[in-house]
Amino acid sequence: MKASTFQTLIVGLLCLAVAGLSGGLYNQYQRVAELQSTNTQYQQTLDTLQRDSNALKDAQEQLQYTLKDLKQMVDTGEQQANTLDPMLDQWAQEIQELRDGLAARATEEDMTALRARLEHVEQQLLDLRPQPSPPAPTSSAAKPKQKTRPKPVPLSPPFSVLGVESRGGERFLAVVPQDSRSLRDVRLLHSGEPLGAWHLKVLAPNSAIFAVAAQPDQTIQLP
Repeated sequence: MKASTFQTLIVGLLCLAVAGLSGGLYNQYQRVAELQSTNTQYQQTLDTLQRDSNALKDAQEQLQYTLKDLKQMVDTGEQQANTLDPMLDQWAQEIQELRDGLAARATEEDMTALRARLEHVEQQLLDLRPQPSPPAPTSSAAKPKQKTRPKPVPLSPPFSVLGVESRGGERFLAVVPQDSRSLRDVRLLHSGEPLGAWHLKVLAPNSAIFAVAAQPDQTIQLP
């Protein structure tokens, strides 16, 4: 074989070898490029999943804070309900007692008014009876010496006078016991109605006159 032919053969083989290596390298480069592209997609997917995970974590934390606030609101509402329930029960009981007292007081006032009218009629009957004439004084009879009566000492009533109220065209004296501070203990007295040992005799425009057992009449100025 000639030397030129051998060289040509060698060059041809080298060219084939270089072409084969070039093709292999190109295929490897494409595979590397594809792997890099796939890796980039995977990385983007991982980044998206990470962001979603962070967002879910933030939402979970926000939900926990919201649940905590709701629990505090529920606890506060239960405490307020526990505080208001006894107060509402007490107010309902006081309102019912006031209603019962007003109903009983209306019946008592009717009886008092009727009793006052009967006493007035009895007094008129007594006034109509003929009075016995007193015996004529004798000349020898000595006139008794008039004694100066001591000025009666006013008594302290066991109640306080609040004022005068009008009900159905009639005047009532509003009083309350000395040791009471509740409106439920307010009592309305009509003329002729007793309150313990004190008996309301006359309800004048500016004063009230009470009859007290074994004591002179007591006059109390109205406020």
